[in-house]
Amino acid sequence: MPTALIEVRRRYSEADEIAIIDAVHGALVAAFLIPPQDKHVRLIAHEPHRFACPPHLAEPEFCTIVSIDCFAGRSGQAKRNLYAEIVDRLAALDIPRDHITITLREIEPENWGIRGGQAACDVDLGFNVHV
Repeated sequence: MPTALIEVRRRYSEADEIAIIDAVHGALVAAFLIPPQDKHVRLIAHEPHRFACPPHLAEPEFCTIVSIDCFAGRSGQAKRNLYAEIVDRLAALDIPRDHITITLREIEPENWGIRGGQAACDVDLGFNVHV
Protein backbone atom coordinates (compact mmCIF):
# COMPACT_ATOMS: atom_id res chain seq x y z
CA MET A 1 0.00 0.00 0.00
CA PRO A 2 2.31 2.71 -1.19
CA THR A 3 1.35 6.28 -0.46
CA ALA A 4 2.20 8.99 -2.97
CA LEU A 5 2.35 12.76 -2.67
CA ILE A 6 2.41 14.80 -5.86
CA GLU A 7 3.51 18.42 -5.50
CA VAL A 8 2.97 20.84 -8.36
CA ARG A 9 3.83 24.49 -8.90
CA ARG A 10 0.65 25.66 -10.61
CA ARG A 11 -3.11 25.33 -10.46
CA TYR A 12 -4.79 22.69 -12.59
CA SER A 13 -8.44 22.11 -13.29
CA GLU A 14 -10.18 19.51 -11.14
CA ALA A 15 -10.23 17.10 -14.09
CA ASP A 16 -6.49 17.58 -14.67
CA GLU A 17 -5.73 17.05 -10.99
CA ILE A 18 -7.69 13.80 -11.05
CA ALA A 19 -5.84 12.74 -14.20
CA ILE A 20 -2.46 13.44 -12.54
CA ILE A 21 -3.47 11.44 -9.45
CA ASP A 22 -4.73 8.59 -11.63
CA ALA A 23 -1.51 8.64 -13.68
CA VAL A 24 0.69 8.16 -10.62
CA HIS A 25 -1.63 5.53 -9.18
CA GLY A 26 -1.74 3.71 -12.52
CA ALA A 27 2.05 3.66 -12.58
CA LEU A 28 2.12 2.10 -9.10
CA VAL A 29 -0.38 -0.56 -10.17
CA ALA A 30 1.61 -1.35 -13.33
CA ALA A 31 5.12 -1.34 -11.85
CA PHE A 32 4.57 -2.54 -8.28
CA LEU A 33 1.60 -4.81 -9.05
CA ILE A 34 -0.51 -3.38 -6.24
CA PRO A 35 -4.27 -3.94 -6.33
CA PRO A 36 -6.05 -1.15 -8.28
CA GLN A 37 -8.31 -0.41 -5.31
CA ASP A 38 -5.26 0.26 -3.08
CA LYS A 39 -5.20 3.97 -3.86
CA HIS A 40 -3.42 6.38 -1.50
CA VAL A 41 -2.42 9.40 -3.58
CA ARG A 42 -2.50 13.10 -2.65
CA LEU A 43 -1.86 16.20 -4.74
CA ILE A 44 -0.80 19.59 -3.40
CA ALA A 45 -0.70 22.66 -5.64
CA HIS A 46 1.77 25.22 -4.31
CA GLU A 47 1.92 28.89 -5.11
CA PRO A 48 5.00 29.38 -7.33
CA HIS A 49 6.77 31.60 -4.78
CA ARG A 50 6.53 28.74 -2.25
CA PHE A 51 8.02 26.11 -4.57
CA ALA A 52 11.57 26.76 -5.70
CA CYS A 53 12.74 24.81 -8.71
CA PRO A 54 15.92 24.57 -10.79
CA PRO A 55 16.45 27.72 -12.86
CA HIS A 56 17.29 25.78 -16.04
CA LEU A 57 13.74 24.44 -16.51
CA ALA A 58 12.16 25.75 -19.68
CA GLU A 59 8.66 25.78 -18.16
CA PRO A 60 9.12 26.05 -14.38
CA GLU A 61 5.36 26.18 -13.79
CA PHE A 62 5.32 22.46 -14.69
CA CYS A 63 7.90 21.44 -12.10
CA THR A 64 6.47 18.32 -10.41
CA ILE A 65 7.76 16.30 -7.46
CA VAL A 66 6.39 12.83 -6.74
CA SER A 67 7.30 11.35 -3.33
CA ILE A 68 6.39 7.74 -2.65
CA ASP A 69 6.52 5.85 0.64
CA CYS A 70 6.35 2.07 0.25
CA PHE A 71 7.24 -1.16 1.96
CA ALA A 72 10.83 -2.27 1.39
CA GLY A 73 11.35 -5.22 -0.90
CA ARG A 74 10.82 -4.14 -4.52
CA SER A 75 13.56 -5.01 -6.99
CA GLY A 76 15.68 -2.42 -8.72
CA GLN A 77 13.92 -3.23 -11.98
CA ALA A 78 10.47 -2.68 -10.45
CA LYS A 79 11.67 0.73 -9.26
CA ARG A 80 13.05 1.60 -12.70
CA ASN A 81 9.74 0.52 -14.21
CA LEU A 82 7.89 2.76 -11.74
CA TYR A 83 9.98 5.82 -12.60
CA ALA A 84 9.46 5.26 -16.33
CA GLU A 85 5.73 4.64 -15.90
CA ILE A 86 5.26 7.83 -13.88
CA VAL A 87 7.18 9.99 -16.35
CA ASP A 88 5.43 8.44 -19.37
CA ARG A 89 1.99 8.92 -17.86
CA LEU A 90 2.62 12.49 -16.72
CA ALA A 91 4.22 13.39 -20.06
CA ALA A 92 0.99 12.27 -21.71
CA LEU A 93 -0.65 15.03 -19.63
CA ASP A 94 1.79 17.61 -21.06
CA ILE A 95 4.13 17.73 -18.07
CA PRO A 96 7.66 17.84 -19.51
CA ARG A 97 9.66 14.71 -18.71
CA ASP A 98 12.66 16.66 -17.46
CA HIS A 99 10.45 18.64 -15.05
CA ILE A 100 9.51 15.56 -13.00
CA THR A 101 11.46 14.40 -9.94
CA ILE A 102 10.57 11.17 -8.15
CA THR A 103 11.74 10.09 -4.70
CA LEU A 104 11.07 6.66 -3.25
CA ARG A 105 11.33 5.98 0.47
CA GLU A 106 11.28 2.35 1.52
CA ILE A 107 9.93 1.58 4.96
CA GLU A 108 10.12 -1.76 6.73
CA PRO A 109 6.60 -3.15 7.31
CA GLU A 110 7.03 -3.17 11.09
CA ASN A 111 7.34 0.62 10.87
CA TRP A 112 3.95 1.12 9.18
CA GLY A 113 0.64 1.02 11.06
CA ILE A 114 -2.42 -0.06 9.07
CA ARG A 115 -5.88 -1.57 9.43
CA GLY A 116 -6.82 -0.31 12.83
CA GLY A 117 -3.34 0.14 14.26
CA GLN A 118 -1.69 -3.14 13.34
CA ALA A 119 1.91 -3.36 12.20
CA ALA A 120 1.92 -4.10 8.47
CA CYS A 121 4.28 -7.04 9.06
CA ASP A 122 1.45 -8.72 11.03
CA VAL A 123 -1.17 -8.33 8.29
CA ASP A 124 -1.84 -10.23 5.07
CA LEU A 125 -1.48 -7.37 2.61
CA GLY A 126 -3.11 -9.26 -0.24
CA PHE A 127 -0.22 -8.54 -2.59
CA ASN A 128 3.49 -9.31 -2.84
CA VAL A 129 6.01 -6.52 -2.26
CA HIS A 130 8.85 -8.62 -3.70
CA VAL A 131 8.31 -7.81 -7.38
